[in-house]
Amino acid sequence: MKILVHLFGRLGDYIEQNPLPIELEGRAYPAEQIRDHIGKEYPELGDALSQPQVLVAVNQAIVPAYFSVESGDELAFLPPVTGG
Repeated sequence: MKILVHLFGRLGDYIEQNPLPIELEGRAYPAEQIRDHIGKEYPELGDALSQPQVLVAVNQAIVPAYFSVESGDELAFLPPVTGG
């Protein structure tokens, strides 16, 4: 399974390559499991992604963390934003 993980806002500051290509065995995984996989490789990023305010999107649609991501999908993590 191959997917691209986009890290928006301050989340992209934790890695050099954004979007981050991820390759896993199997056909589909919940977004939260992919998040945990990223956290093993990049612990500081994993901590930031685990914050409850971080939103998950698959193919440009906001989804719950348990949403199933399939090969070829684009997974995105969106940090909280403030405005004024």
